[in-house]
Amino acid sequence: MTDIMFDSQITFCYTEDISLIHDFYHTVMELPMVLDQGGCRIYRVAGDAYLGFCTSKRSGCRNTVTITLVTDNVDFWFSKAKAAGCKVIREPAATTEYKIYNCFLKDPAGYTLEIQRFEDLRWPPEE
Repeated sequence: MTDIMFDSQITFCYTEDISLIHDFYHTVMELPMVLDQGGCRIYRVAGDAYLGFCTSKRSGCRNTVTITLVTDNVDFWFSKAKAAGCKVIREPAATTEYKIYNCFLKDPAGYTLEIQRFEDLRWPPEE
């Protein structure tokens, strides 16, 4: 086992109507929105656990989930997951729209796994 750990976890879900989702999770469920990136909004569930919603009009994206592990060591974890047989969807690269450095893989059960580092100075959000 390695001493390198993850900093936080975000479960991203995709929606066609981010305003409707915001009204429910922020207003009804009272989750504080900690980062608004326009097309993606992230809400704190507890401690360093977050729920994110991103807009998507692509067919087949509804009810899709991405498990996101946040770490400064994206390349390390990417190499480890790839060596374990995870299918690579996208190699580590900068995503300027959201100010992140990330990669995507498929885990052994077929879930999309994103490993990312925030370059956005608004992250991590204050408690």
